Parts: sequence; C-alpha cells; structure tokens
Amino acid sequence: MQISEAVKYVGVNDHKIDLFEGQFDVPLGMAYNSYLIMDDKIAVMDSVDASFGNEWMENINAQLNGRTPDYLVVQHMEMDHSANIQKFADAFPDAKIVASKMAFAMMKSYFGNDFANRQVVVADGSVLELGTHSLHFIAAPNVHWPEVVMTYESSEKILFSADAFGKFGANDVEDPEGWACEARRYYFGIVGKFGTNVQALLKKASSLDISTICSLHGPVLNSDIATYLNYYNIWSGYGVESDGVMIAYTSVYGNTKKAVEKLAEIVKAKGCPKVVVADLAREDVYENVENAFRYGKLILASTTYNGGVFPAMREFIEHLTERNYQNRMIGFVENGSWAPTAAKAMKALFEKGLTEGCKNLTFADQKVSIKIAMTEKNVAEMETLAEQMLG
Repeated sequence: MQISEAVKYVGVNDHKIDLFEGQFDVPLGMAYNSYLIMDDKIAVMDSVDASFGNEWMENINAQLNGRTPDYLVVQHMEMDHSANIQKFADAFPDAKIVASKMAFAMMKSYFGNDFANRQVVVADGSVLELGTHSLHFIAAPNVHWPEVVMTYESSEKILFSADAFGKFGANDVEDPEGWACEARRYYFGIVGKFGTNVQALLKKASSLDISTICSLHGPVLNSDIATYLNYYNIWSGYGVESDGVMIAYTSVYGNTKKAVEKLAEIVKAKGCPKVVVADLAREDVYENVENAFRYGKLILASTTYNGGVFPAMREFIEHLTERNYQNRMIGFVENGSWAPTAAKAMKALFEKGLTEGCKNLTFADQKVSIKIAMTEKNVAEMETLAEQMLG
C-alpha cells in the first residue's frame, strides 16, 4: 500500500487478535499502521504492536534501498503503536526519536529508557524539515491519550492523525459495511468520552488543506476528506447522525421482549424513519453504544432486578454516561412481577451522569410500567410514549 512516491506504508495486519484492547470484538482483524517518508532525511511514523516487530522492521528495510532512517516520529504511546521503539533504536543507533515531552516520560516507564541523547522534543507548532517534506506538529491531548501529537506534512497535504479517524479491521480484508460503521464503533468505544478534545483538534485542522488522512488504524483516506471530517464533527459534538429511535431492552422470560416488539411497531407506524431494537444481553455492547450515539432518541426497557435494574441494562447505561452521553431524549419501559422499579433506577443512573459530564438529556414524561405481561393499558401508554418521543 503506497501513499505516494515518497510516502510508503510499512504497517502490519493482525489476523490472530480476537479482542482489541481486551474488550472490542474484531472479527475482521486489526491494522497497526506505520509510514515511512523518503526525502533528504527519512522519517518513520510510529511503530506497531509488539507481536509484529520483526515484520515491521522487514517492511521498513524493504523500502530504504540501503539508506537508514534519520527519525522515528512517535505520535502516540499506546502499546499497539509504541512497542517496538526500542527495537528501532537498537537497529538504527544514529536515528533520533521525535515525540512530545510526555511521550518521552512514558518511554522511561515502558522501556526504562527515555533516549535522552536522541530526543527531539516537539510541541504544538513545532516543525521538522526533511527536505521537500515538512512535518508540522499538532498537539492533540486526550485524543485519546494526553501525550498525543499529530503531524501535518505540508508538501503533500497529509495529516498523520494518530488514532483519530481509525477503525477496526485489517487493511487486507474488505469491510462490506465501508468505513463508517466500524469507525463509529471504534470512535464511541475508545475516543467517545473526549469529544471536547476532538472538537479542539478539528478546529486546528480546519485551517489545514488536507488531501490524505493517514491514521494508525484502518485504511488511508485519500478522497472525500470533508465527509470524514464531518463524521468526526458530529460524533465529537454529540450530534445526531441519523434520524431514528433506538429501543434497547433486557428480558428474562420474554414478556419485556414482547412489549418492546409491540412498541417498535407503534413507533414505526407513527412515521419514524428508523427503529433499531437491541437485546442488550445478547448483542455486542459496543455496537449498542454506537447506535445509542447515532440516533437522537433512546427508549430503554428493563426488567426489575434485585429491586433495581437488570445488570446488562445497568452496564449499558454506564457505558453511555462514562462517555458523556448528551443531547438526547430518553424514554423508559419497566417490568416487574410485583413492584416495577426499573424506570426509576435507570433514570437515576442518567441523573448521576448529568453531574459527571452528561448534558442536555430530556426524559419523556410517559413511563410504561408492566407487571409481568403487557396489557391494553400498557399499549395505550406505549402510544403516548411514542408520540412524546417523536413529537
């Protein structure tokens, strides 16, 4: 995969991984991207995961034509991108290491070595000249680690974007759903809490003429750049990407599921363009998280459990609130054999979130409260709830 005459791809694809970061299901594998810029001076952009150090070094050497790198640019110290810094340093003892001040402190913790006599410390606005290529560094704290810098190469208008604009999936496997689906799950799973920081980055990026985005995960983006920037603007601004309603539920014996199916019919009949129904106990939690952020309306239906909310529902709500869920309308359906209390417990979890980073959450007045099996009264409550959610 070649970006240009001077900029080469030297990353790797991981098809053995099952869970990225120990929690995200990645059926299409994962890419750890690294790039090499050939000029009067040669710069390698980032390392790769520990398991692929030898392959990465082979990829680098295959592009060097007998030359040696002058710099390793470390944009992000997360281990899937930094694990082979020491291997690079040993192989190319004259090369300098380029990184933020905080990144070098992390290297000391990781390797017991901060490469003190080889450091090139960069910050926001720093420039490194390679010849015809100029690397302009952009501080991007908490996108999504505090030490991150990104790099804009001005002659070819390439933004090396660290983890931003990344997605799940190896680069040698075609993703039938395109970039956005797995990029959205990646964003809200990993970066979602840091929307304010991403917005600050996008403000900086708005002054750049970007022709290509080279992320540390996923494909090189070299067309329709405005579309990718717009996705990130919506996601990081906690905006509504798609018009629709997500109904997420838990059900023990099937009665809550039957009520949700009826509610989905009612919502569709009232003209909602898209209704997504999710069984929280059986579906991928991060698929559910991305859909909760994608749509502007969320209805939660839970059985009452231990006097509160069913565990899978509690976990789901906590995933949303820890990512600063905001600018959404929420409705509640509860079920309980003798004392339904799940709606109160679910709302309390969101109200706690409102004190910790969530904003602009609106709760529907109508609550649907079921005692074991759905009744005609409950159906009437669903009609009112649907009207309030769509109104």
